[in-house]
Amino acid sequence: MVIESWKPEDTFLLGKKLGEQAAASSVYCLNGDLGVGKTVFTQGFASGLGIKEAVNSPTFTIVQQYDDGRLPFYHFDVYRIGDVSEMDEIGYEDCFYGDGVSLIEWSELIEEILPETIISITIEKDLEKGFDYRKITVEGM
Repeated sequence: MVIESWKPEDTFLLGKKLGEQAAASSVYCLNGDLGVGKTVFTQGFASGLGIKEAVNSPTFTIVQQYDDGRLPFYHFDVYRIGDVSEMDEIGYEDCFYGDGVSLIEWSELIEEILPETIISITIEKDLEKGFDYRKITVEGM
């Protein structure tokens, strides 16, 4: 599925829709360059799960857990991970295979430990279509 987003609110609403549909043990892999709107998408996703608190990228902590929604939400940002073995130290398996939902930014950096079944979301800019335009590709649903 390919969705065109013409403004950040569109990206947020798509994230919210997917968050509303998310099921326990789902793993969402969110990829795209810096500044494409991954955090806006994630904020929408969290909203769809019913999370009220502010959601920001956990770049320096690798994972941020939110428990105030309808399912536990594990927001990973693995951009700064040095080695995939660091994921063992934070207990990624409990997140990926537990009762919550995981969303992983920069998931291509940890491909070897991802579950067989994932939902992949790629956000891309196209400046010829405008500064706020994004092409969002969702695969695996």
